[in-house]
Amino acid sequence: MAAVARGRGLPRAWLCRRAGPGCGRHYRAALCAQLKQPLAIEEVASRPVRPHEVRVDVHFCGVNFADILVCRGQYQEKPQLPFTPGMEFSGTVLETGTDVSTVKEGDQVIGVSGFNGMAEECIVDQKTLWQIPEGVPLREAATLPVSYGTAILALEHRACTRPGETVLVTAAAGATGLAVVDVATNVLQAQVIAAAGSDEKCKLAMQKGAQSTVNYGQGGLKEAVRKLVGSGGVNVAIDTVGGDVFLEALRSLAWEGRIVVVGFAGGSIASVPANLLLLKNVSAMGLYWGRYKEQNFPVFSRTLSSALQYCQQGLIQPHVGAVFKLEEVERDLDTEEDGHVKTGTENGVMQP
Repeated sequence: MAAVARGRGLPRAWLCRRAGPGCGRHYRAALCAQLKQPLAIEEVASRPVRPHEVRVDVHFCGVNFADILVCRGQYQEKPQLPFTPGMEFSGTVLETGTDVSTVKEGDQVIGVSGFNGMAEECIVDQKTLWQIPEGVPLREAATLPVSYGTAILALEHRACTRPGETVLVTAAAGATGLAVVDVATNVLQAQVIAAAGSDEKCKLAMQKGAQSTVNYGQGGLKEAVRKLVGSGGVNVAIDTVGGDVFLEALRSLAWEGRIVVVGFAGGSIASVPANLLLLKNVSAMGLYWGRYKEQNFPVFSRTLSSALQYCQQGLIQPHVGAVFKLEEVERDLDTEEDGHVKTGTENGVMQP
């Protein structure tokens, strides 16, 4: 994934902290006490773990687009105020409940939380933790759940992408887009066309492995794709933009092509022209990553296990652009009207 450093259009930032021994009575957490207002870093009282729960010393936590939306009150999930954002994290197990059998104290893990990962410690159910295999750094492991979990679900489970097929990826320089390019190219051996809104973003997608790029800031996506692959079209499209970009990606599909709707970062939700589905026997399907945790947990868990395995094998290489300290959330992170994260300074990694 690409973390936010400076400027617009890069997908996410990372928070890190210095891990301390043991579990204190209080810990620091980023709190959203009022929607559309800056986060505050406050001391929060620790609570006991329940029998099935695990307390994790958080080393890294991702800042996703969903975190921005939930802090605005614009996400489909609306936690009660005050709450702590943060959907994914990596860290070290501090304490386990009496019924926990999957991890033990000292294990390095990645975890998925509802919205409470942006803190020095996090308590989660044991089933939402996965052990980090040897050779996978904590920083890179923390990038895997949301973006790579989404990419693997979209490509493997929903679109059933096959080696040699052509995959069109929109918003290809975003966190999810880069993960889709990485998995499609280096795991599934597909031919990837990366579409983004600037030459700089296209270059980043090429570095991740895309065979060709389209800058849809300079013209229509459909015509640009046609020049690359001819009238036959692409087999798979993964779209996170919505609006006109989605419609052009849909029109770029080949016979029996598949398009997966992942999000609407462009802010517009398009209506699907049913005649386009009929004429070329194409399929349009949705992917709500977090819903799999409740509706089909075995599939959800398998995608994260696959992401860790791919990372250990060196097949995928998550992109991290910058790392920020926890206390910098309050000072440096802001949100812009187009939904991108903006930061005021670039910082190095704070070692645990």
